[in-house]
Amino acid sequence: MRRWLESLGRGLLFAANFLKHPLTVGTFVESSPALVKRLLDGVDWQGCRSVVELGPGTGAVTRELLARLPPEARLLAVETNADFVAALRRTIRDPRLTVVHGSAADLRAHLRAHGLGRVDAAISGIPFSTMPETLRGAVLDAVRDALSPDGRLLVYQHSNRVLPLLRDRFAHVLGETEWRNLLPMRLFRCEQPIHEEVEAGSPG
Repeated sequence: MRRWLESLGRGLLFAANFLKHPLTVGTFVESSPALVKRLLDGVDWQGCRSVVELGPGTGAVTRELLARLPPEARLLAVETNADFVAALRRTIRDPRLTVVHGSAADLRAHLRAHGLGRVDAAISGIPFSTMPETLRGAVLDAVRDALSPDGRLLVYQHSNRVLPLLRDRFAHVLGETEWRNLLPMRLFRCEQPIHEEVEAGSPG
């Protein structure tokens, strides 16, 4: 009964915030267990030491991710919605989790502030399709630059609009659809981040 009431409370909070902020919340329900499982399957989470989650919402992915991470791992969750931040801090008591109230575009600063360098993996549920174009690029650049050379980015979205931006920043992008969600969701698995080459020296 307690778990059911907690789930109901998260669902109501999610729906209420979607009505208030539809463009930044992106959907009116939490991700389904089937979606969360498919998103996280296929990654060796026991081998990860630092992970970032962007747009955790009420924590559907966060909870399952913590269940898969090793005891020494750290998870930094970055969320712009103050209600979601408060709910995450109140309901998930795990020393590995740090919840930051801020923008994903400032990811590198958030990592430095919490003593973290490059991360092994990043997960994003941010609704890129409703973001201003410049902010989309800034967020994806920040994520790419925060990943270790063999790190990966997992993205779940309602549309394919973010796909060209992902392909600009990752050498390998695999897309698939999860139908077992109230609204079908596109999943993108991005590997081999492409970092812009900086030319040494000055023109002669």
